[in-house]
Amino acid sequence: MAAHVIDIAKDEGLAVRTACELLSEGLPVAIPTETVYGLAADATNPAAVTRIYETKGRPRFNPLICHVADLAMAERYGVFDPLTRKLAEAFWPGPLTLVVPLKAGCGIHPLATAGLDTVGLRVPRGFAAAVIRAFDRPLAAPSANTSGRISPTSAQHVAQDLGDKLSLILDGGASLVGVESTILRVEGDRLRLLRPGGVAAEDIEQVTGLQLERQDGPAPAIEAPGMLASHYAPSAAVRLNATDAQPGEALIRFGGRPTEGTETAAAVFDLSPGGDLAEAAMNLFDTLKRADAVGATRIAVAPVPDHGLGEAINDRLARAAAPRDN
Repeated sequence: MAAHVIDIAKDEGLAVRTACELLSEGLPVAIPTETVYGLAADATNPAAVTRIYETKGRPRFNPLICHVADLAMAERYGVFDPLTRKLAEAFWPGPLTLVVPLKAGCGIHPLATAGLDTVGLRVPRGFAAAVIRAFDRPLAAPSANTSGRISPTSAQHVAQDLGDKLSLILDGGASLVGVESTILRVEGDRLRLLRPGGVAAEDIEQVTGLQLERQDGPAPAIEAPGMLASHYAPSAAVRLNATDAQPGEALIRFGGRPTEGTETAAAVFDLSPGGDLAEAAMNLFDTLKRADAVGATRIAVAPVPDHGLGEAINDRLARAAAPRDN
């Protein structure tokens, strides 16, 4: 049976009430956030968290971000040092996840944290925060897609992928950021970037006065979502930093730059004809889905600058192009 879809713009109150009813029953709900659409369930309910993993086909060693309504709620579940609190005050609500020590006895189930003694917390903007506030419990909410595949940035994306596995999809229109949150972990006076995302590294460094430390090579252990080598992948293979399009490839350009071979490409797309990285981030997953739908065996992606939100875009593209187990 296809999921029921509620247009939030038409009746936000109904959307909140219906979501809270299903969440109280331990059922996951697809919910819009400014980053991507999330598959939300009660982070304190082990049966609800299990349904997230089962619906997505997600490995259970991969922890889930827990979404809260505000900083005060976040401090019910995690331990905040002064630097972490400064980051929260600067960037919440928004696309920043902070990995902090779990508060003893806080109620978040170990399934949501993959048994770690830390938890990734985020305060989303807009409608999602209204649901969390009404539900008054943290929502574990990874992207609402089959594990490892392209993240959804519209209700239609969710319906096409998981529509027959869900009871409810809340339609809030297109996600405005379009890539997942930046994930940070504070360790003393060190600031570690676990995943680039919707808050640019340069903005974080300006607020804190600290340089972000980045992981060189594969992560030795999974500390947060989005650290698997292969992720965000279309069905087609992905070729990065393409300066031409080979016959039959789907081509994704950036900045309207001319590219050789477009006349024999299966299709041509542009993340941002004007070269705007924020626009490119917003369009990334939808463009990957559209390119994949052409049916080409490979998608060629032209170079994208690696500063600002380009770091997050290139991170997602590198994981989409990584070798896959299946």
